[in-house]
Amino acid sequence: MPYIGSEDTVRDLRRVLSNPNVQSDQLRYRNTILKVIRAMSQGVDVSGLFSEMVKACATVDIVQKKLVYVFLCSYATLNPELSLLVINTLRKDCQDPNPMVRSLALRNMTNLRLPSLVEYVEQPLTAGLRDRAACVRRVAVLGWAKLHNLQTNSEIDAAVVNELYSLLRDPDPVVMVNCLRALEEILREEGGVAINKPITHHLLNRLKECDIWGQCEVLRILQRYRPQSEDELFNILSLLDVSLISPHPPVMAATLSLFLSLCSGLPAVGLAALERVRGPLLAACGNTSREMQFTALCHIQLLLRSLPGLMGEHYKRFFCGYAEPAYIKQRKIEVLVELVNDDNVAILLDELRGYCTDVNISTAHAAISAIGRIGRSYSDKCLEILTELLGLKQEHITSAVVQTMRDLVWVCPQCSRTVCSAVEGCEAEIQDSQGRHALLWLLGVYGEQVSSVPYTLEVFIDGVRSEASVGVKMELLTATVRLFLCRPAETQDMLGRLLHYCIEEETNMCVSDQALLYYRLLHCGIEETRKVLQCRRSDPSLGVLIGRPAEPINQWSYIFNTLEPLRPGAIETDDALTASVSAPLSLSLSPALSPEEFEDLWLQQQCPTIFRCSPQSLQAAMQLVNIQTLAFTPPHTLPWRVYLYTNTQNKHSADTCHGTLILGELLVKKNTAEKGIKVTLKQQPRDEKALKGFLSVLTTVLHALSSE
Repeated sequence: MPYIGSEDTVRDLRRVLSNPNVQSDQLRYRNTILKVIRAMSQGVDVSGLFSEMVKACATVDIVQKKLVYVFLCSYATLNPELSLLVINTLRKDCQDPNPMVRSLALRNMTNLRLPSLVEYVEQPLTAGLRDRAACVRRVAVLGWAKLHNLQTNSEIDAAVVNELYSLLRDPDPVVMVNCLRALEEILREEGGVAINKPITHHLLNRLKECDIWGQCEVLRILQRYRPQSEDELFNILSLLDVSLISPHPPVMAATLSLFLSLCSGLPAVGLAALERVRGPLLAACGNTSREMQFTALCHIQLLLRSLPGLMGEHYKRFFCGYAEPAYIKQRKIEVLVELVNDDNVAILLDELRGYCTDVNISTAHAAISAIGRIGRSYSDKCLEILTELLGLKQEHITSAVVQTMRDLVWVCPQCSRTVCSAVEGCEAEIQDSQGRHALLWLLGVYGEQVSSVPYTLEVFIDGVRSEASVGVKMELLTATVRLFLCRPAETQDMLGRLLHYCIEEETNMCVSDQALLYYRLLHCGIEETRKVLQCRRSDPSLGVLIGRPAEPINQWSYIFNTLEPLRPGAIETDDALTASVSAPLSLSLSPALSPEEFEDLWLQQQCPTIFRCSPQSLQAAMQLVNIQTLAFTPPHTLPWRVYLYTNTQNKHSADTCHGTLILGELLVKKNTAEKGIKVTLKQQPRDEKALKGFLSVLTTVLHALSSE
C-alpha cells in the first residue's frame, strides 16, 4: 500500500471497498473497513469514501456496523445529503430483534448531529423509551437530550418530558440516572428537573442500586430539595447515613455536601457529620491515585476550619513520603500546621525540619514558612530551628528563612532581638529579590538593634546601579531613611549618595518619585519625617495560630465537593493574614445610568445614613474607587449636593455572582450649626452584605478627605 496520507491511499481503499470479491468475503471486507478507520485516526482525509461506507453499513455483522458508524458520525456534517442514505438503514436496525443492534442504531442516529435529520429520529427515540431492553431505554433517554441540543430554541415537547419523568421509576438504575441527566439538560432554562417529596424519597431508596457516578448525580440534584418538616429531615439524613461512610470518595463527598446543605440550620448535626467522614477521608489520603490524595487533602483543609481537632490524633498520616510529588507534600505541610498542639509540637517541628532541606525548592520553602506560622504560638522552638537553618548557608534556604522571620516579627514583636541577631551577616547568601527585600525591611525597622546595619546598607547602596529589582530599590530607600532617623551620624553620607542617584540617574519613575518624596520630607524636618516613617513595627492583634475560633460550616460548605478547593490559594486557613474564602466586594461603573434613570430610581428607594467629611476633591476620589459622580451643584452653593452611583459585585457561591445597584446623595453643609456631609443611600435589589461593603469603601474615602 502507498505511504499513508497520500491520495493514492484513498483511491486504493475505494477500489477495494467497491470490489465484489471483497464484499463477498466478510473478513476481508471488515479488515478493509478497519484500514479506513485506521487511516482516519491518523489524520488522513477519507471523507471521499462516504458513499462506499454507507453501503457497508447494511450488514448483520455487529463489529462491522460499529466500525462503519464511527466513520459516518465523524464525516456526517461534511456530507449532510449523503447522510440521508444512512437513515433508512438505521431506522431498520432500530427494529432489529437484537437489543444491541437497536441500541447501537439509536446511539449513532443521534450522534449524526444533523438538524435536517431530526424529524426522522424522533419516532425511533419515542419507541426506544418504551423498549423492553434496558440498554435501549438508556440510549433513548440520552438521545432526547442530544436532540434538544440540536434545537435549543425549539419548544419543549411536554409529552416527552412527562415520559422522562415517568421513567424515573424505571427498574433499571442507569435509566433512572440518565433521565435525571436528560431532564437537567432539557429543562435547564426552567431550573432543571423538579424535585418534590415523592421523587426525593424514591431516589434515596434506590441510591444503593446506582453506580458510583450515578449516586453522585442523584445526590447533587437532591440538594435542591428542602424537607417540609424536621421529622422528614431526619428521615432523609437516616437514609444518607450509610453513604456518608462509603468507601468510594466521590460518593462520600457528594453525601456530605448534601448533608451540610440540609443541616444548614443545625450546626451540631453538621459537626457530627464531619466526625463521621474522618475515616473515609483518611482512607482517601492513602489512595494509590495521586489526584485522589490531593483532592482529599484539599477538602480536609476545609473541614479543619470548622473542626480544628478533627484529625489531631492522626497527624502522622500526613507525614510526607519521599517519593510523593511536590504538590502533595506542600498540601500535607499545610495540614500539619493546622494540627499543631502542645502534645505534638516537638514531633511536628522535627518532621518539618527535615522537609526544609528537600531537593524540591518549593517544598523546602513551604516547610520553612510552616515553621514560621507555628512560631506564632511556639516562637522559641521555631526560632531555634530557623537559626539553625541559617547556619546551612544555602541560598534558597537563607532567603526563605529571612522572609519567614520578617513575617514572624510582624506578628510576634517579642522575637525581634533574636531575629536581628540571627540575620546579621547573612546578606551574602541572599541573591533573590524577595529575600533581599525582607532583609532590608528588618534592617530598616530594627536598625538600632543591629550594630552592623550601616555597613550592610552601604554594600547595598554601592551596588544599587546593578540592582534589577525595583522593589528592592524602594525598600532600600525606606530602610536607609529609617536608619538615618535613629543613627544619623553613620547614615548621613550614604543617604545623600543614594538620594542623589535615585533622583538624578534612576530611570524608573517609581523609585525616583519615592526618592523625591523622602528628599522633600526631610526638608520639612526630622519630626515630620519621623511621623511618616516611624510607623508600627508589628501587629500583635493578628492573634496566634493555636486556639482560633472555629468558623461556621456555612462559610465554606458551598464550595465543598467542587473544584474550588483545588485552586491554588483558594483555601486560606490563616484568617489573620489573609482574606476570607468568599470573594471581596468589588465596585463597577457598568451598567451606566443616564440622569433620567438615576432620578427615576432615586425617587423609588428609601434608606438614609449619616456621615461627616469635607467636600474637597470628592469627585476625583470617588473615581478612584469606581464610584461614578453623575451630577453635582456648583461648589460655591451651599448646601453642596453630589449624586453618585455604583454597581456592587459580591460572590455568593462557587459559580454565581450577585449584583446590586446603589444610588447615593451627598449633602455638604458648612453652616456653624451643622458642619459635615449627609449621605443618603438607596439600593436595588436589597443586599445587606453588599451595602455594608459599599459603606466601608465610602467611609474610607470620606474619612481620608476629612482630615480636619
